[in-house]
Amino acid sequence: YKTSPVIVNLTTQEADKLPGIALIDMKLAPEGGLDVNLKVGLSEYAKHFDRLPAVLPTDAGTFGFTLKDSLSNGKIEGQDVVRNISAVVSQPFVVAKGYQWSLNIEPTSKTTSVAVISLMNTNMQRGQDFINKLIEMYNRNTNNDKNEVAEKTREFINERIKIIDEELGSTEDKLEVFKRNAGLTDISSDAQLAVSGNAEYERKRVENGTQINLVRDLAKYINNPSNEYEVLPGNIGLSDDGLTTQIDRYNELIIERKRLLRTSTESNPMIVNLDTSIRAMKANVQAAINGTLQGLFIVKADLDRESSRFSRRISDAPGQERQYVSIARQQEIKAGLYLMLLQKREENAITLAATANNAKIIDEPAAEGAPVSPKPRIIYLIALVVGVGLPVSIIFLIGLTKFKIEGRGDVEKLTSLPIVGDVPLTEEANGSIAVFENQNTLMSETFRNLRTNLQFMLENDQKVILVTSTVSGEGKSFISSNLAISLSLLGKKVVIVGLDIRKPGLNKIFNIPRKEQGITQYLSNPDKNLMDFVQPSDVSKNLFILPGGTVPPNPTELLARDSLDKAIEVLKKNFDYIILDTAPVGMVTDTLLVGRVADLSVYVCRADYTRKAEFTLINELADSNKLPNLCTVINGLDLQKKKYGYYYGYGKYGKYYGYGKRYGYGYGYGETHHGGKGERTEE
Repeated sequence: YKTSPVIVNLTTQEADKLPGIALIDMKLAPEGGLDVNLKVGLSEYAKHFDRLPAVLPTDAGTFGFTLKDSLSNGKIEGQDVVRNISAVVSQPFVVAKGYQWSLNIEPTSKTTSVAVISLMNTNMQRGQDFINKLIEMYNRNTNNDKNEVAEKTREFINERIKIIDEELGSTEDKLEVFKRNAGLTDISSDAQLAVSGNAEYERKRVENGTQINLVRDLAKYINNPSNEYEVLPGNIGLSDDGLTTQIDRYNELIIERKRLLRTSTESNPMIVNLDTSIRAMKANVQAAINGTLQGLFIVKADLDRESSRFSRRISDAPGQERQYVSIARQQEIKAGLYLMLLQKREENAITLAATANNAKIIDEPAAEGAPVSPKPRIIYLIALVVGVGLPVSIIFLIGLTKFKIEGRGDVEKLTSLPIVGDVPLTEEANGSIAVFENQNTLMSETFRNLRTNLQFMLENDQKVILVTSTVSGEGKSFISSNLAISLSLLGKKVVIVGLDIRKPGLNKIFNIPRKEQGITQYLSNPDKNLMDFVQPSDVSKNLFILPGGTVPPNPTELLARDSLDKAIEVLKKNFDYIILDTAPVGMVTDTLLVGRVADLSVYVCRADYTRKAEFTLINELADSNKLPNLCTVINGLDLQKKKYGYYYGYGKYGKYYGYGKRYGYGYGYGETHHGGKGERTEE
């Protein structure tokens, strides 16, 4: 501001039509050359000038570039390198709006007329200059309002002086011609006495005539349509104080209307009301003018009557001198009116010169000692809040949008039930069986850990473990099958019972061909030998399978019979562990009926699959003790995610112990996928 060696010029008319902000980058060479790159709207212009001043025509207007007056057009003194200069040209309205937003005017109190004007600006000198210019323009506008009446009066007086001057000159010429032709140098003593006696009345007639002329001119002015909503001449020498007062009130209304129209339109309710008041006041002024004029005519008649009495005395004088007196009287009237108008013009000029400013500067504009914006403390506070609050908010929002569990942390927040195992997700498929004898794999170790935890939870005489889930697809059949295999590898006799009799799946997992043979045949006919339906497995010599059998028409009623209790008692006598693969508890009530024969209940939930809302059911089952000794297993943890590998240590564990090979398994309840060496049932 005021230090740039280059000044950019654009006419106001072109600036008003700018399509946007004009960004100008300039490079001023020490020799005086100037490189200009100008961007305005979607257009860009580049130009080199060997010397300044110069112009750059564009579609948005013609931009002019000149050096400051203090610099020569040759080499820039004190400059040895290229100087980079940036300029921004905006529409005046946009700039004014910007100043309006950064300007603040507040009174110091409600009982004083003192106001504090403050402006936020990036340049201290520019801010001070703006406030000074603002006060200057305010005083100029208010003075123009106050001087408008005086200006109208001055125009009226000058116009009348011009007319009277011409009439007075004509009268003096007539008097001079009359004296020359008549050879007169002075009037007779008798005529002189008559004239002297008539002097007082003649003076009053002159004043009366002057007032009549002024009032007539004023009436002509106010009745002129071109002067609608214009102030009336005020200080023109009217003798009627009442008329003068009404003129002043009328002018105040006109000035107020013009002030409001600067920032509003004629449809504004305030201006509409003001127009009504102006019309009423104008009618009052016109009535006062008519009344004043009638009074002046009455006075004129009285003066004319008295003047005629003296005129008869003068008529006795010679005719030449009578003509002389008549002409002289006209001259005197015109001269008196002329002198009075000259006096009023001087008084009006004094009024114009003596106009005082409405606003006075008490303290000169000055910048504060330090920048008011941006404030470092506030910036640091905002940075701290954003730096801490934003990540927390994002994490919170992400948590709100995640409807499914992701791992142990989510499960621990949703339920107080013990978590007895974390089963990872594998990629390579080898059926639904992931635990094999004499193989030290990651999945084998996982189920060893699950097996150990469940053994700690079982009492010495407890053998029956129930496995269920909320919905299909969470992996309960996978967990129950591999848990049974892991227990059998201890040398214990284990039987897995398919009690999901609505959708039996153990046949496909263990490749059992006879689907019609299973526990449903025994439950419907307890007289049969249960052990005839138990089949050995190819996985382990200690593992046996009691499949579901034929799907019955009444599964719920079948599971509610005492025959299920008898079947479990038979199995307890022949096996060390009994694994019950049951139906999803969130879909049917079969599992709740089976719970009466179980010693331990394992509830399977799957990462990135089980909904958090489903833990409401899990907690209700635990609180109501509908499933005995309830615990949970988290299935399907993706160890490739950092948080799982870090939290459970599987990644590092696998590295040290050689768990490099991955085994796959699936879940989809009732779906069958083919891969690996055999079929895989996903639940």
